[in-house]
Amino acid sequence: METLSDIATELPIGIISDTHGLLRPEALTMLEGCGLILHLGDVGSRDEDAAILERLGDLAPLAAVRGNIDTEPWAEALPMTRDLSVNGWRLHLVHIIKEFDPATPCDAVLHGHSHKPRNQWQDGRLLFNPGAAGKRRFRLPITLGKLWADERGLRGAIMHLPL
Repeated sequence: METLSDIATELPIGIISDTHGLLRPEALTMLEGCGLILHLGDVGSRDEDAAILERLGDLAPLAAVRGNIDTEPWAEALPMTRDLSVNGWRLHLVHIIKEFDPATPCDAVLHGHSHKPRNQWQDGRLLFNPGAAGKRRFRLPITLGKLWADERGLRGAIMHLPL
């Protein structure tokens, strides 16, 4: 995984979370053409789940944070939080939003964990959860997200996988 901090891209940012050991082909298709992919934790709890990050990294530069089920040795390299700048927009990545420190300077908080998609502005910052792209939980949808960060602003979209 590359070390990313200041990124310039005209392409959308693909955002995926809570794969829980399942990287669906539909998710890969929807992430094609992204300039950057962010995985917001809960990649998987098995040794072979590290391959999910490798496969995503084949599509575009990848940044990821660790989720609560990411307990295998490969996941120890994943930080709990990560700060990136994309086209000058400050993005804060964290798996569980309750662990976000509101004093953190950022334009967007990208989070996962709840499996519930969220694309909401609050107190001048975007709170964005792409939902879960892996195994279905309860009756929640299977989704991922895309984010555009450019001179027109910061805009997110929740995308439902065509299952």
